Amino acid sequence: MAERILIFDTTLRDGEQSPGASLNIQEKLEIAKQLARLGVDIIEGGFPISSPGDFEAVKLVAKEVKGPIITGLARAKKEDIQRAWNAVKYSKKPRIHVFLATSKIHMKYKLKKAKEEILRLAVEGVKYAKKFTNDVEFSPEDASRTEPQFLYQVVEAVIDAGATTVNIPDTVGYATPVEFGKLIRGITQEVPNIGQAVISIHCHNDLGLAVANSLAAILNGATQVECTINGIGERAGNASLEEIVMALRTRKDTFNKVTGIKTKEIYKTSRLVSGLTGILVQPNKAIVGANAFAHEAGIHQHGVLAKRITYEIMTPQSVGIAGTKLVLGKHSGRHAFRKRLEELGYTELSNEDLNKAFVRFKSLADKKKEVFDEDLEAIIEDEVRMIPDTFILEDMEIRSGTKVTPEARIRIKKKGKIIEETATGDGPVDACYKAIDKIIKIKCRLVDYALRGVTGGKEALGEVIVKIESKGETITGHGASTDVIEASAKAYINALNRLVYRRR
Repeated sequence: MAERILIFDTTLRDGEQSPGASLNIQEKLEIAKQLARLGVDIIEGGFPISSPGDFEAVKLVAKEVKGPIITGLARAKKEDIQRAWNAVKYSKKPRIHVFLATSKIHMKYKLKKAKEEILRLAVEGVKYAKKFTNDVEFSPEDASRTEPQFLYQVVEAVIDAGATTVNIPDTVGYATPVEFGKLIRGITQEVPNIGQAVISIHCHNDLGLAVANSLAAILNGATQVECTINGIGERAGNASLEEIVMALRTRKDTFNKVTGIKTKEIYKTSRLVSGLTGILVQPNKAIVGANAFAHEAGIHQHGVLAKRITYEIMTPQSVGIAGTKLVLGKHSGRHAFRKRLEELGYTELSNEDLNKAFVRFKSLADKKKEVFDEDLEAIIEDEVRMIPDTFILEDMEIRSGTKVTPEARIRIKKKGKIIEETATGDGPVDACYKAIDKIIKIKCRLVDYALRGVTGGKEALGEVIVKIESKGETITGHGASTDVIEASAKAYINALNRLVYRRR
């Protein structure tokens, strides 16, 4: 019988540490609920001691999300552990995740402590966490660069102290699959009480080996894997949940392992995380990238038409990507529109949200001969907002040309009143943003701007993602339209709406 591998999702903690990927409390809750629908076993909601906002987010997730274990991260310090417990205690399945570095590099340069003190602090941290809950996880940070014998000693000691899960992190993505697998095998053989705890792994992708290292660890005795949606995380990211899960599922002959993940929820979860964090999924990303199930070469197309498995080792439907598309145009009605959205996974839209999206769809259908699935997804992300619209774009007019100074006239509804301003700029987008700034009067700095075509062709729907910075906060906004200047304005206003909402 295949062994069960526990999926520990740290998108809301390690994933959110990606530069610019900060999430507000409600966004964290929406992702956590989707992770529960996806079927993850453990959700790491955040690092409660790090900020009041992170504490409240973990607390809200613990209160609202049912099913998975909810854990919060804590250093091996009493104040961290107490704070983590105060956040996760509302869950029916609370866990405290304690960590302390054990490598020579970290002990010498970061902690400035000797082995004996590290061992004592690790044990004390676990024992203190154990006073609050029976479910305690311990991570020896930078384990892959820790002396194996000392690592064995620490693991044995924390299990004796009450740790029920020991997580072995490749914190800086330094390990290779062979040596990381050997390290996990060594723990199973050299730690006498290892049978009393779950062996977990947490791999980073600095050398592009996070998934490979995780799979090597699973082959050598690990039964819990820590990962993130789309592989987001510190620096080059973490092991990708979707890649690990589908590797285990597709190659049962090699691994003989199973997970509790509902794989048809994978693509929807990927899109949600990408949209809320503003981190785009690269087209050639395995499993969830735009090209993952696309075939352009004639030989490939012929092969797939003759027999799918010639060039597809898994079906797009298995990860929640529609294998066939319902063609929608300006003559399509509300029933066909709703049905296609349901097929794409949007099953919980309110009538109000559906109506907003349908109006936008009809407007787009008048501009395009055919509306594709990608258009619909962009419309949902653009029109079905999680935050109130403090500022609404009413109208815009752009004057630009090779020998004309770009000028923008913008009309925005603000507190029920229509305000109009005009501005010039280096380009039409710059002029547009300057006019918006005149109306909204919020001091901020544009730190990133990205434009991509959601679909191909001259009538493509353009999606713009911007990041603004104000008083140390970085906020992401997005907008979509067949007019890229309009999409740019919507993205900027969306970011400002999010900023106002967060400050409230």
